[in-house]
Amino acid sequence: MRLFLASYRFGAHADRLAELVGTPGRVAVIPNACDAWPDYWESAVTSDLVPLRRHGYSPEILDLRDFITRPTELERTLREYPLLWVRGGNTFVLRAQFARSGADLVLPRLLAEDALVYSGYSAGACLLTPDLHGLESSDDPAEVRPTCGIEPLWDGLGLVDHRIVPHVDSALDPDDFGNRLVAQYTAAGLPHWALTDDGVVVVDGDSPELLA
Repeated sequence: MRLFLASYRFGAHADRLAELVGTPGRVAVIPNACDAWPDYWESAVTSDLVPLRRHGYSPEILDLRDFITRPTELERTLREYPLLWVRGGNTFVLRAQFARSGADLVLPRLLAEDALVYSGYSAGACLLTPDLHGLESSDDPAEVRPTCGIEPLWDGLGLVDHRIVPHVDSALDPDDFGNRLVAQYTAAGLPHWALTDDGVVVVDGDSPELLA
């Protein structure tokens, strides 16, 4: 299994993603964490396409809403890409769209086969953790029902065994949700990775590596 989990885009470790992927090529960009914000959606996608192209990748948008209740077609499509790029936004909306499309079942199979690399940042990283409780301090679960038509799901995909707190000490977190969530998880004895916007967690095989 190959994972690149960041607080913000490449963090300070674009080279490590390149090592996981090999020669840069096609990338499926999954922007569904932004589905609750239609006025922001297009600009959010564009803001990711530019840095991906700058690093030599060929990004293509893959909207999970096009695959609702069509997991077989989704799996066939994902197999065409060596890399997935799952951007930030609302973690609960992203989790719901993974469930509605069947991506939450398809992705673990593909990763177990080592069929592709998963790169996710912020919500895209938190999605892979065991549990999403605590993230409601910054991501609004109430956006899920009007956006996705289902109730919020509070379980992550469980592909890593630590929770992730992104944007620690970041200008993207002016209300300091990150440090407060770190304190909450620490007090509760919950294993977690606290990531600054430079930090990433890399999995290449079985063991995760935390890079500051």
